[in-house]
Amino acid sequence: MLPFFLDLVTRTDEARREFETHPVVLDAVANGMSIERYRRLLLELYHVVWHFNPVCAAAASRVPDSHKSVRYFLYEHMHEESGHEEWVLNDLEAIDVANPAARAHSPSPDTLALTGYNYWAADRRHPCSVLGMMYTLEVLASVYGGTFASAVRESLLLDGERGISFIGSHASLDAEHMVALREVLNTITDDEAKDAIAESTLLNFHHITRVFSAV
Repeated sequence: MLPFFLDLVTRTDEARREFETHPVVLDAVANGMSIERYRRLLLELYHVVWHFNPVCAAAASRVPDSHKSVRYFLYEHMHEESGHEEWVLNDLEAIDVANPAARAHSPSPDTLALTGYNYWAADRRHPCSVLGMMYTLEVLASVYGGTFASAVRESLLLDGERGISFIGSHASLDAEHMVALREVLNTITDDEAKDAIAESTLLNFHHITRVFSAV
């Protein structure tokens, strides 16, 4: 039997490739984005990031003792991710979107579907579903974040990390986080939790792809 991390990669890799090969994603990674599209993307990411810790907290409050390693992992990870929505706001301010306007932005239907599913899954599907959300976001950041940040910097002529601090920093941060996530995923042995995590991963890849394609 494969360790669950490898099993999860196998079960969800097609969804990852659908994101990777989407024309909008391919163009953004190769050529960056216009300032208007990058603003729209960061405005959507602000809501994704803002809801990350509340989703984790909802899941942690429901994790049974049979999966207490997941609960402790969530506690630690929430601490590390605290305040990261402010990084997105700083990047938006660097490209001339003031904080009040960013906070007042109404998320798109695709972003609402993404966050709504993750809250529902944590509450009604299985609390370990949250690991699927984390796996998706950390794969995207660690595999594609650095290349995308460089492409945006070049296309928009940004200075250093100005305007790309969130995406650029998470490219390296989430490579480290993936090691810890792999360890906790490999503690999962029951099929109910495994199936919920795989479903969550598939849904998160699907909705993130739609968020990117719509900006």
